[in-house]
Amino acid sequence: MEYVRWFLDGLLVITSCFLVLLILMHKGKGGGMSDMFGGGMSSSLGGSSIAERNLNRITVGMALVWAGVIVAIGVLVRFS
Repeated sequence: MEYVRWFLDGLLVITSCFLVLLILMHKGKGGGMSDMFGGGMSSSLGGSSIAERNLNRITVGMALVWAGVIVAIGVLVRFS
C-alpha cells in the first residue's frame, strides 16, 4: 500500500503543476491575475476559439484527474 500512496502523491504533484500552467494559459477576460503575466496583451496566438475550447476541455479533464487523486488519497488514508 505504501507504493500506491507514493504513486498517488507523485501524481498529485504532477497534476497540480499542470493545472496551474493550464489555468495561466487561459486568455484573460480583463483585470485578473492573468494580466499580470502578459495575458492582457492582445495577440493572434491565443485568439482562436477552437484552441480556447480545447484548452478549456484539457483544463477540466486535468481538474477531474486532480480531484480523483485527492479522493483516492483520502480513501487510502481513511481505510489504512
